[in-house]
Amino acid sequence: MARRLRFIGTNSGNDGCPTLYEDLATGEVLVQGEAVTDPQDVAQLRNVKDGEGFVVVPRVLLADFAPRDVERTPVLIGFEEFAGMFRTFAHTAWRLETQRRYRSDEETETYRRFIRGEDAGWDLNDPWCVSRREQSALGKRFERVRITDNPPTPGQRYLLDNARRNSAVGEDIRNLWRSEAVALQLPDEDFWLFDSRVIARLHFDDDDLMTGVELVTDPVEVIPACQVRDTAWHHAVPYETFAERVPSAE
Repeated sequence: MARRLRFIGTNSGNDGCPTLYEDLATGEVLVQGEAVTDPQDVAQLRNVKDGEGFVVVPRVLLADFAPRDVERTPVLIGFEEFAGMFRTFAHTAWRLETQRRYRSDEETETYRRFIRGEDAGWDLNDPWCVSRREQSALGKRFERVRITDNPPTPGQRYLLDNARRNSAVGEDIRNLWRSEAVALQLPDEDFWLFDSRVIARLHFDDDDLMTGVELVTDPVEVIPACQVRDTAWHHAVPYETFAERVPSAE
C-alpha cells in the first residue's frame, strides 16, 4: 500500500527540493534532495545496504523543519484563560472545525428553536457578539473553516445558520465538504491557530463535549498547522455559497 505523505516544509520555494515529508501512518520522515552518486562520496559512507540511497540537504532545512523527538508535557489551560486569548491575540484567530456535532450547541435555546424549524433568534448584542465586534474593529481577523458531511448532520445545519450571526459581528466563515478535506489530507481534529504561532487544540469526550484546551507552541507543530490553514482556506468556500449547495433536510 502506498504511503500517505504530508508535506512538512522546504526552503527552496514552491517547486524545488530539498523537502521533508512525514509518513502519516508511521511518523517516519522522508527526505527529498539531490542524489549522492559519486562513487568516492559513497565509498565514505558506512554500513550501506542494497537499495539504500542518499541525498544532500542544507543544515538549515533540518533546523527549521525536522521533527524534534522530545517528550513534551501537554500544556493545558482552563476555559476562562482560553476565552481570554480571543482578546489578547494580535492579528489572526483561525479555526478548523471537524466535529459532526457539538454537545454544547445542543444545550442552547437557539439550537432547540432551530431543530423545531423556528428562527434561531440570534442575539447580536450578547457579550460574545459584543466582544467579537470590538476585536474586529481593532483590525483583528476571525476566520473559520467548517468541515461538513454530505448530507450535513443536524448540528452542521445549525452551524450554517449560525454563520449568519458570526459573520454579522466580524467573522469570516467558509465550509468544505468532508470528502474534500479527506482528499486534502486535512487533520481530523479541532484547533484554533492564534497569530500563526500558537495552537489551541480542543479536546472532546465520547459525547462530543469539549473537555479541555491544549496549547502548542513548538514550531514543528505550528508550521504544519499554518500549512493546514492555508490549504483549507484556499479550497473552502464562503458559507453563503456553500449553503446554496446543501440539499434540503426534508
